Amino acid sequence: MIATTQNMPDAALAAPIPASRDACRDASRPAGVDVALLLEGGHPFARTGAPGWAARMIRAFPQTTFAIVLLADRPLDSGEGVDALPGNVLDLQTHFLHDEDPADAMPRLRADEQAFAEAARWHDLLRLRGHGGNAGNPGNASHGQAGGHAQGGAAMRALIDELGDDGRLSEHAFLHSRAAWDTIVEQYRRYCTDVSFSDYIGTVRAIHRPLWRLARIAATLMPARVYHAASTGYAGFLGTMLRYRHDRPLLVSQHAIQTRQHGIDPGYCRDLSLRFFASLGRVCYDAADEIVALYEGNRRRQVQDGAPASRTRTIPTGIDLPALAPLRALRPAQVPQVLCLAGEVVPRKDVKTFIRAMLTVVRHCPDAQGWIAGPEDEDPEYARECRALVRSLGLAGHVRFVGARPIDELLPQVGMLVLSSISEALPLPVLQAFAAGVPCVVTDVGACRELIDGVGDEDMALGAAGAVVRIGDA
Repeated sequence: MIATTQNMPDAALAAPIPASRDACRDASRPAGVDVALLLEGGHPFARTGAPGWAARMIRAFPQTTFAIVLLADRPLDSGEGVDALPGNVLDLQTHFLHDEDPADAMPRLRADEQAFAEAARWHDLLRLRGHGGNAGNPGNASHGQAGGHAQGGAAMRALIDELGDDGRLSEHAFLHSRAAWDTIVEQYRRYCTDVSFSDYIGTVRAIHRPLWRLARIAATLMPARVYHAASTGYAGFLGTMLRYRHDRPLLVSQHAIQTRQHGIDPGYCRDLSLRFFASLGRVCYDAADEIVALYEGNRRRQVQDGAPASRTRTIPTGIDLPALAPLRALRPAQVPQVLCLAGEVVPRKDVKTFIRAMLTVVRHCPDAQGWIAGPEDEDPEYARECRALVRSLGLAGHVRFVGARPIDELLPQVGMLVLSSISEALPLPVLQAFAAGVPCVVTDVGACRELIDGVGDEDMALGAAGAVVRIGDA
């Protein structure tokens, strides 16, 4: 998806990298990079799990230099191995957003009541936009939305510098000042419905504290010609700060649009968390020069969530069609009686529903086989449960765990690919199966219906390339 940087303004990519506001403390670090890649989640070069799209992208552009910022909730207990970084990765930083800092490590500055009042008004603006502030005046909806984006962007620019340790909205002031306390109490009285104040303030602090970590990262990260946030949320907010700080393009690409809950129980605090991340998303969309979705359904969702439609575009996952098409000639004349689930053995893939489906299949086709082709090390406990389910249903002779297999070796041997996932974006195995002439049965998630039925009359006239079923429907 880095290909989208080719459509950035030429001046942005060709211009020299600007000097950072804060000189690099380490003289051995480079002065800047072409792309700063802002990621949430796992390490793109970790040896566990499937190779990440970010790692493949970085290796595909050896002439492009990268800095990588990894944002995680907390340090992992397991020290997973990491492959050697490619030579074009000039800087790698990992930041744990929910670690506790020692209290004496925070600069102690007097809080500014006016700054907290301005921040509250910014929250109100985002809340209004999130509830469709122009709904009562449809004729002015377009103008109102544009005005809302302009106000939000201007307010965001004004707040960025205030979030620093020497700003009027410092972390110490947020945690300990009377001005912050009064603002939180006032917001609780105005909006909270069903939880205690202790639960409310705990949630407010938990979701807001990472913003100051992000401000410190933005103040010290080496400058780049393009900032690429691979999601909204915290990564997108970091990209927003860098965009305004250095006046360089921000690219936002979303493989999937997922709800961020951070383990918060259902109820008002959960809703508060969801609204908070929706607000971060709108701030990120306001700042982005280009917003990329993996499939059309996601692009429409981005627009619905506040992205200006003119800045959105869709870049689907690509496959090597010339390499896969010859696999069709390797298929036997008789359709193999093999149904294959290709993917990691993790709850998101709902492997258990596939196993239960095989119980019905073998009743009708006693020779049928079900293959589960994917690694089992990402969630070993879930993998053990899946193996136990196979035994308890008496399917040991029909369902096999074959492990991760090369796709060109796997596809000629299967008669149907099955995707039982509860969450997907645009699944690569389905595209690869189509190229090899293998039909698919998929759940109605992500782009799966678009892949099976097509988009538009011309696609649909070709007929379906398989079947779409409900989630969890064995």
